[in-house]
Formats: sequence, C-alpha cells, structure tokens
Amino acid sequence: MKTPDQLIDDLLTLAFAEDVGDGDATTLSTIPADAEGCQQLIVKEEGILAGVEIARKVFAKFDRDLKMEVFITDGTHVRPGDIAFKVTGKVRSLLQTERIMLNVMQRMSGIATTTARYQQRLEGLHTKVLDTRKTTPGLRMLEKMAVKIGGGANHRIGLFDMILIKDNHTDFAGGIPQAVARAKQWCKENGKDLRIEQEVRNTEEILQALDAGVDRIMLDNFTPERTAEAVKLIRSKNPNVEIESSGGITIDTLRAYGEAGVDFISVGALTHSVKGLDMSFKAVK
Repeated sequence: MKTPDQLIDDLLTLAFAEDVGDGDATTLSTIPADAEGCQQLIVKEEGILAGVEIARKVFAKFDRDLKMEVFITDGTHVRPGDIAFKVTGKVRSLLQTERIMLNVMQRMSGIATTTARYQQRLEGLHTKVLDTRKTTPGLRMLEKMAVKIGGGANHRIGLFDMILIKDNHTDFAGGIPQAVARAKQWCKENGKDLRIEQEVRNTEEILQALDAGVDRIMLDNFTPERTAEAVKLIRSKNPNVEIESSGGITIDTLRAYGEAGVDFISVGALTHSVKGLDMSFKAVK
C-alpha cells in the first residue's frame, strides 16, 4: 500500500500532466528560457492558511532550483494583504507551477477555514469535529490534512484503516452481533489490529453494540435530545466506549450535539462543499 507522501506525489504528477502537458505554450513562447524572477502569494480573504508545505512540494517537483521563502506557516489565521511566501527562480517555472499551487492552497485553506469555524462552535467542550470520506477523488490526503490544520480530527483515511459497520453492513450481515463477530474474526484471521465502530439507529442497537464490544458507537440521525439520552446510557454501561454523532448536523446544530456529551461529530460539509480561500500569486517587480 502506498504511503501518504507517495499518494501526494502521484497526485502532483497527474496535476502537471493534465495542466502543463508537454509544455505551457503561452509561457514558452513569450518568456526567455534564462529569465529569472520572483512571485509572492498574497492572501485576499480572511481565514486559516493551509497547504504551504504542499506548495513546497509542487515547486520542488517541477523545478528543484526554485527557492521558497515562507513568512506564514500552515494553520495561521490570515487576513487580506498578508504575504504567505515568495518564490524565486526561472520565470518559466514560476508561471507553470502557479495554477496547480493555487488550486491546492485555495482548496486546503478553504477546508481549514471551514473546519476552524466548526471547531470554534465547540469551544469549551471535549468534542472534536471529524471529517468523512466525502472528499474529492484523488485529493483525500490533502483535504484530510487541511482538516487537521484547521483544528479538526481525521476519521478513518479510507476503507482499510478502520472497520465502520454501517446500517447496510448490519442489515446484510443479519444484525449487529453477527456483523461485529465476523469483523473481529476477520481481523484475527488476517493479522489486523483495527478499531471497530458500529452505527446504531435506536436504543436496542446501542445495547447490542455495547454487548458486542465495539470501540466506538456512531449515533446516526439522532436528535440532540435523543443523543443526550444515548450518551447517558452508553456511559453507564461502558464509560470507555467512544461516541460519535453523525447525520445532517449543521454548524447551527453542532453545539447542541457537543453539549450532549459525544466525543466526536462527523461533518461531511468540511470537505464536500467548501469554498476555496481567495488568494493570488503575483510577480514582485
């Protein structure tokens, strides 16, 4: 299985292939090969900066002679007019890396900014906001990295690093006891040490999940009131089981779920419908 760094490198290879192809016709035809210059990243909207270290990978992958000087690091609260970094080197290289870098920085910064807004609503509580697998195909590693930069936490990265038994798995398996038992047996037979989370829909399923010995219980589409009751029940039976809320939770209802006592709240909106943070990469004259 590929490492996160390898997946990011594959992504950048694809990004250059689809954008630059066999060469930027405009840049190659208008800019002398030996021309040197400098560009700087200018923030144009308030938010949380994310993607600086990925930008460094973008520049290095295309031209290792590009020199990057960073003024603002990932996770910093930025405002319009802030200069995040400047890059010096061949003008042709600067122009051919510009859009890919901006796409990454704007997307990641938008996700980090959104995550920070959600996590701020939980201030004073132990509850953490979680991302989901509702990510842009191919961009998952970057988007989940941005969630962490924004102060949130990552759920599982994919289908391989945690067992999450959802309603369809439960129904096809014949019930929670059967599904969890099979998951545990599969882990044993395959030498896997994976945490098991069980999605539940009602009190009966909560009790079944507790009896089955899962690591985390996901309360799916519970109201805040039902969530508080479920948390009380779960804590009375097993205070060590983690509790997650999921399903249609918005930034306006987030606090109520946190106050109900859950450990995590998963929010697909952190990644699936985020607006990029406005910024530009301009020549320094």
